[in-house]
Amino acid sequence: MRYQEKQDLRNESNSFKLKYVKLACHYLVSKAMYLFLLPLTIALAQLSVKDFVHFFNHLVLNYLELVILCIMLTIILVTGYFMSRPRQVYLLNFACYKPDPTQMCSTETFMKQFELSGTFSEESLAFQKKILERSGFGEKTYVSKSLLEVPMNLSFEEARKEAEMVMFGAIDELLAKTGVKCKDIGILVVNSSMFNPTPSLSAMVVNRYRLRGNILSYSLGGMGCSAGLISIDLAKQLLQVQPNSYALVVSMESMTLNWYRGNNRSMLITNCLFRMGAAAILLSNRSSDRHRSKYQLIHSIRTHKGADDNSFNCVYQKEDSTKTVGVSLSKDLVTVAGEALKTNITTLGPLVLPMSEQLLFLASLIGRKIFKMKIKQYVPDFKLAFEHFCIHAGGRAVLDELERNLQLTKWNMEPSRMTLYRFGNTSSSSLWYELAYCEAKGRIKKGDRAWQIAFGSGFKCNSVVWRALRTIDLAKEKNNPWMDEIDDFPVHVH
Repeated sequence: MRYQEKQDLRNESNSFKLKYVKLACHYLVSKAMYLFLLPLTIALAQLSVKDFVHFFNHLVLNYLELVILCIMLTIILVTGYFMSRPRQVYLLNFACYKPDPTQMCSTETFMKQFELSGTFSEESLAFQKKILERSGFGEKTYVSKSLLEVPMNLSFEEARKEAEMVMFGAIDELLAKTGVKCKDIGILVVNSSMFNPTPSLSAMVVNRYRLRGNILSYSLGGMGCSAGLISIDLAKQLLQVQPNSYALVVSMESMTLNWYRGNNRSMLITNCLFRMGAAAILLSNRSSDRHRSKYQLIHSIRTHKGADDNSFNCVYQKEDSTKTVGVSLSKDLVTVAGEALKTNITTLGPLVLPMSEQLLFLASLIGRKIFKMKIKQYVPDFKLAFEHFCIHAGGRAVLDELERNLQLTKWNMEPSRMTLYRFGNTSSSSLWYELAYCEAKGRIKKGDRAWQIAFGSGFKCNSVVWRALRTIDLAKEKNNPWMDEIDDFPVHVH
């Protein structure tokens, strides 16, 4: 036994030494250009103008040396270019959590739970029923087990259990899909707006999967439904400085502690809109992973309108007159979302739109602003830039407004509307259920571009653009949350 312990310690010591040898080699290779240029720069700095003239005349007379110098300079410039350009970020795969059928909740069941809770007035019950009927939800959305109990079990422990269920369920499926080992994951980003326990959600993931000790771990809280794309952008930034790394992104929300038990109308809406769900996404900056990845990250654009008070206050957690905590949604929410989107696409447009659309937009802008012409501002046709649109399924009103403003077709809006119908508003993870819908329908072809748009408190609007690296093979998409019922969609939503 003692011999085995000594052997284990020796192996651990060797592994420790090997780790630092690898780090030293990586440092030398990554800094090789600077190590070469530094002494060269010092030597050149000591030369006079006369020395340079003499050197140039010497090269003119010796063509071979001139050719060799040109080749060396070309190699240095090309190497510098490739070392300075951003690392490519690939999406290996993603997984969406699909709860157990026992957690399905129809409108009738929801209303019954409202009534049995005994906390709502008749006016509040009628208001919530109207919201549910107009929400665009189907009868098979999911809620946490705690909300289906009588009486509802709104304890902290139940919220933790709900978080573990959705997070670990999505991660387990993702790891099974990709075959990536937990010890190879170097970056972890978890986002949940309303539930932020101690230890953090990211710490819970590290503990469950025994992730390595030097992992870059982040938990994002209070950032609303747009936090999923913020997490993607954060992971992208970290992958620029962490070579040969995997980044695990988890987007989720907890319903248990987000339940409002008062009668303020602006706060009752969240009770009706949010549903259970989570998504796990695995990103890589390894060039060797390109051939097995689904998508490449092309652009990520973040817009924050928090400097404007109206935007800042339109989604606001506070106490009502009875000191009951809830999230208030302003009547200006759709207008604020529209303004945030306008700012976001003003940045995104020049990066993705064909030149013809940019010129038409510029011409109409000049006509209105400079020549004071009474013409409508030209709305660029984003259907020329993207094949697929994944717009956060926050609610029917927001989807209607975006369909009108961006002049999208019913086909373009189908993934968002069907996700809202089947799964409800799953907060930051909804975009991934929408992309999964596109895959299940066999729509994703090699080279296609998908635009994910999300809105969240603050107020924020974020965009991410993906390019498909291969045509999605439906035979390999057995764990897609839509696959066993995709033939039932689309449905007509009243």
